[in-house]
Amino acid sequence: MRVALPLGITAALVAACSPNTVADPDGTGGSDESVPALVYGNTDGGTTYTLNYNVYSPATDKSPNSALVYEPLVRIDYSDGGNLVPWLAESWTFSPDGTEVTFALRDDVTFSDGEPMTAEDVAFSLSIPLEHAELNATGATYESVEAVSEHEVLVTYPAASYSSLNQFANLQIVPEHIWSEQDLTTWTNPEPVGTGGFTVAAFSPQQVTFEARDDYWGGTFEVQTVKVVPVTQDTVKAQLLSGDVQWGTVSWANGEDEFVALDPEVNHYQLYATGGAFSAIFNTGRAPFDDVHVRRALAMTIPRSDIVATLNRPGTEAGPTGLVDGVYADWLLPEYQGLVQEVDVDGALAELAESGFTVEGGALVREGQVYNPTISFNTDFGWEAYADIMINSWRDNLGLEVTPAGAPGAALFEQQQTGQFDITINATGGAGVYGVYSGLSSQYLAPEGEQAATNYGRWNDPATDDVIARMASTADPEELRELGHEMQQIVVEGVPYSPIYTSYWFIDINASEWTGWPTPEDFSYIPSPQQGPDTTLTLLGLSRAES
Repeated sequence: MRVALPLGITAALVAACSPNTVADPDGTGGSDESVPALVYGNTDGGTTYTLNYNVYSPATDKSPNSALVYEPLVRIDYSDGGNLVPWLAESWTFSPDGTEVTFALRDDVTFSDGEPMTAEDVAFSLSIPLEHAELNATGATYESVEAVSEHEVLVTYPAASYSSLNQFANLQIVPEHIWSEQDLTTWTNPEPVGTGGFTVAAFSPQQVTFEARDDYWGGTFEVQTVKVVPVTQDTVKAQLLSGDVQWGTVSWANGEDEFVALDPEVNHYQLYATGGAFSAIFNTGRAPFDDVHVRRALAMTIPRSDIVATLNRPGTEAGPTGLVDGVYADWLLPEYQGLVQEVDVDGALAELAESGFTVEGGALVREGQVYNPTISFNTDFGWEAYADIMINSWRDNLGLEVTPAGAPGAALFEQQQTGQFDITINATGGAGVYGVYSGLSSQYLAPEGEQAATNYGRWNDPATDDVIARMASTADPEELRELGHEMQQIVVEGVPYSPIYTSYWFIDINASEWTGWPTPEDFSYIPSPQQGPDTTLTLLGLSRAES
């Protein structure tokens, strides 16, 4: 089904497009036909796109790459331990008691309609999650926002919150003169206007075309046009090899042999650690996973080494804390540094016995109640094979039958937000140690059936809340480190989730048209097409390849 195109967005490309194809196949595009477009083959968004650029909408199915249009106040620098660095805000200053932070804004930023970005725009944007609880998808924790000068905004917290600035990396700044006239709970923002370096020039369910602004505050783009096409994982590999697509994020198990080796000067397959992990998240709000011994038993029988072998990434098994050694080595307790969690059948059976559950006919049984668990995962990621490895291990070692419940990304995300799962697979992590663990706070707890901003596993633990609150309120790095150690013990012993393998951004590049890509050995930003300001920095750094 096609959507009606609004004024200002051309429909010229619609008829030519179909899933997995790239319109304008000669690769050119934009106002200057001599400059080739950069084509991103998107494998994470299904086979068609919905027109919805309301970045605060609770809808799970939105248009891709809104971060080319909308920008946050700060950027997370993953090349430097996930620290925050300025973006639309030049700097920020906390009050002595840590309950207020003042952002000093850049004074040279304009929206794509020519209007300047003001402190009023920022205050309006940051107030959206406060005034509409259903739009608080990022879990904003402050209680008020106020423009205190033309280029300064004051944010107030109910308690000291030195460590909670990372939320401003996910809150996008929007123009008040447009958004204040809309019903933000239903509006789909078909003609997006933002401060970012690109505008939406054309939209169809099978392709989105972005055009570079010539008045962007951050600099000048040599890349004039970015096209985003929905593709499958197998299709995008062929398109990367042919050069029809130049940018992808597909995990390619044999990428070095099947892609890079064919033309090492042009074909690049890169991995960047996110600092987090892909984890099995237990729904601790429902039986039987409200029992720690059941969670431990299943966590102890996840064959992590088999999974990473299948991924062709040996040595990337995740430790039990959720913190990755290569990023958080200085923060990890010594006993968890470099720890690989091997399958421990005897330990798992002992935990299961302590739970009081028995396994009968493949089900967990206690006091006459019978439970047949399921595990959900993202079929867009091709996760079926890894789920099968876990399911087979639980069957072989515990006698437990866990039913696979794979779903496309958007549907799975909605299930996770509303707690409609027993066990689910998702990334766990964040900016800094506080960012990794803060999502476990009961502050984000929502009843099953209601949408949660985070804390999908419905973790409700007073000890966790106490540690996270103290992490947020301290400006002392040593105290933060000690509190991080306490959170590691809570995660290892309580198992709200069980890390499986280190999470990476997978970057596939065909550099036949564009050069200047960072490398894992030399980068200050992640060259991902889905990484907010890092995507913009990547595009600013690209130049035409010499023919």
